[in-house]
Amino acid sequence: MARSQSLLRTCLQAGLLAGTLDGIAGLWLYYNATGKNPLGVFPYIASGVFGRAAFSGGWPMLAWGVFFHYLIATLFAVFFVLLSGQVRWLRQHWVLTGLLYGAFVWAVMNLGVVPLSNVSRGPFNLANAILNLGILLVSVGLPISWITSRNEPIGQLGK
Repeated sequence: MARSQSLLRTCLQAGLLAGTLDGIAGLWLYYNATGKNPLGVFPYIASGVFGRAAFSGGWPMLAWGVFFHYLIATLFAVFFVLLSGQVRWLRQHWVLTGLLYGAFVWAVMNLGVVPLSNVSRGPFNLANAILNLGILLVSVGLPISWITSRNEPIGQLGK
């Protein structure tokens, strides 16, 4: 398979798997926390771009939320796949690497993406932070690392 096709396939597989697993976890958390329709999690995601208007935007905002969710998951997958082409160790130790990458994703999302977005946030809650970290370790870091380790090595950038 051509290098670019392998790269695309690996990124899409990893992004779709991580996005789906993380999405299922998000739906479950939202329902357990609010008792409301779990699909309400996606307007919340859309509110990062559209602000409070996302909560009254109906199905279009739900669709935007799904789009943004999978876009973010896929961008994290692309970054990891490209990095693993440079650092062979990442592919060889996928469990440890996946856990570390899940923690990295948590840090980027909670210290960068979410604070820079329009999402309203409450005060810091350690129990929620630990739960969310665990979810990202298992649903994002490990799947991205696993998919990357199973697919053809991408090789050095620029070759």
